[in-house]
Amino acid sequence: MDYQAITLVIRNSVGVITLNRPELMNALNTQMRAEITHAVKAAEKDARVLIITGAGKAFCSGQDLGDAGSAATLDLERTLRDEYVPMLKAIFDCRIPTICAVNGPAAGAGANLALAADVVIASEDAYFVQAFTRIGLIPDAGGTYWLPRQMGAAKAMGAALFGDKISATDAAAWGMIYETAPALSFLEHVQSRAAHLAQGPTVAYRQLKKAIRGSFENTLDGQLALEAKLQGRCGKTRDFQEGVIAFLEKRPARYEGR
Repeated sequence: MDYQAITLVIRNSVGVITLNRPELMNALNTQMRAEITHAVKAAEKDARVLIITGAGKAFCSGQDLGDAGSAATLDLERTLRDEYVPMLKAIFDCRIPTICAVNGPAAGAGANLALAADVVIASEDAYFVQAFTRIGLIPDAGGTYWLPRQMGAAKAMGAALFGDKISATDAAAWGMIYETAPALSFLEHVQSRAAHLAQGPTVAYRQLKKAIRGSFENTLDGQLALEAKLQGRCGKTRDFQEGVIAFLEKRPARYEGR
C-alpha cells in the first residue's frame, strides 16, 4: 500500500510505523487512522516485533481538529466507533509484541494511542497530556481504559481532570509507561529493545500477552487454569525445545519464532 500519512519499514524482522505529518505534530486524521490500522495488520504478518513512533519533534498531538469541519458538525461518536476503534484494536490485538517509541509530546488521543502498545518507551524530554477537558471533552481513544489500569484511579482521575503535562520520568515512576531513555540515545535504545524481541520466542510472547491481560478479569483459579493452558501451547513449540537445549549446552538460544 502506498501510505501518505505514515511510513512502514520492515527490516531484520522489526517493523517500524512512523506517523508522518510532522508539520502538524503528527495529528491524527481519517487517513492516518486508516493507514495505521492497515500497516499494523501488514506488519504482524512479516515482522516479529513492531515499533510505532513519530516523525519530527512530536510523537502525536492527538485528533486533527481541522480534519472534519467545524466542531458543530463533527460526529465524535461515529469517528471513535468507525475509525479509532479499529486502529486501537489492531494495535492491542497485534500477534507480535508492540513497542510505542514516544519521541516527543503525546497529547490527547495521541497519548492514548501510545498506551495501546504492549510496551511504551519514552524519550526523557517527552511528555503526556490528557488535554480533553480543555476543550470540553473526556479522555477517549482508550484513555479511560488504559489509565486506571496502568497508574491507578487516583492518578488517572487527576490527569484527566486537570490535563496537566506528565513528564516521561513521572509517567515511568507512576507505572503509566515502561521506561524512559536519554534523548541523545533514544533511537538506539528502542532499536536494541526491538532487536531483543525480534530474536525471541514469538509464540511465547503471544501467550504472555494473553495471560497478563486475562488476569484483570480472572479469579485466581481462572488465571491458574489459563496459565496452564497457555504454557501447554508454549511447551509444544520448537522454540521451547531450542531454549532447553541451549540452556543445557550453555549457549545463547537461536529462536525461530515457532
